[in-house]
Amino acid sequence: MGSMPMKPVSPFTSRDYVSFFFAGAVCCTITHGAMTPVDVVKTRIQVDPAYKNLNLISGTRYVIAKQGAQALLTGFGPTAVGYFVQGGAKFAGYEYWKAKSVKWVGSEDAVKYRTAIYLGSASIAEYFADIFLTPLEATRIRLVSQQNYATGLVSGFTRLAREGGVGELYAGFLPILCKFSVRTSRQPYIILTPHRQIPYAIGQFTVNEFCHEVAFRAMSGKTRRNLSGASKFSIQLGSGIIAGFAAAILSHPADTLLSQINKGYGPVGSMTHRLSVLARQAGLRGLFAGLGPRMLMTAGLVSGQFVLYGSLKDVLGAPSGIEIHKE
Repeated sequence: MGSMPMKPVSPFTSRDYVSFFFAGAVCCTITHGAMTPVDVVKTRIQVDPAYKNLNLISGTRYVIAKQGAQALLTGFGPTAVGYFVQGGAKFAGYEYWKAKSVKWVGSEDAVKYRTAIYLGSASIAEYFADIFLTPLEATRIRLVSQQNYATGLVSGFTRLAREGGVGELYAGFLPILCKFSVRTSRQPYIILTPHRQIPYAIGQFTVNEFCHEVAFRAMSGKTRRNLSGASKFSIQLGSGIIAGFAAAILSHPADTLLSQINKGYGPVGSMTHRLSVLARQAGLRGLFAGLGPRMLMTAGLVSGQFVLYGSLKDVLGAPSGIEIHKE
């Protein structure tokens, strides 16, 4: 993610944050939308016993054989809309909270506490961004995991809201945060908690920042100032791929449990009990089922997002983010 050297912090303008939001929204919509087929197969591997021993390629073939190629685009509508608002809020939020954090601790101490700033900024930004994503992600998972649940975004969202209400759409927040369970008589739990997304965001932003730091520290100031477009692209792409791998590994166990809970698996009881039982039953290997496809998907997502985000900011004339790398 393009950044400027550490300087006394000047607040970004409202126009800057609009540009950050739009760039983040577009980059996340494009990348997540393009990865819909991979996400369909990944989700099926996690929740459908028929896909248990399949990989990305064989799983894709199985979906096409059973339901046709169009099934690979199941959930595209909720994905595109959900990640437009979530992506904008996440990227703009990260820029906002990083700038605020640097202002709070002071420019001199910001480098010293940069890890905490990255972690905190990513976590807070992702938490609030998921408020927008949660109901749409709930709809997507229903469409992917339950055949014939609905014909698309509008009908799926409407059915979920009608049968469960607002509480069902946002049931993923309170069960995890307050450690109690919510169930309706007609639907399984919808657990879409920021606790899955926060490790993902931490891997995405923090690892990307440190990859850029390593790359920049390996070159002289003159070389860095005169980097070609191809060199900048290579650094953004390489950093994004590594950050994507980290994001996938950190968040995958929670992602697996999320998919199983949304499918209705697990015993009756509190959410903490259900999650612990499912985790024990799955074991380490089961918790990381489908990790290969998800690492591939996430590396493409994260690297594509950072490359597109930087390019779109340039097109919009938005300023670079604040850099607090150690020289």
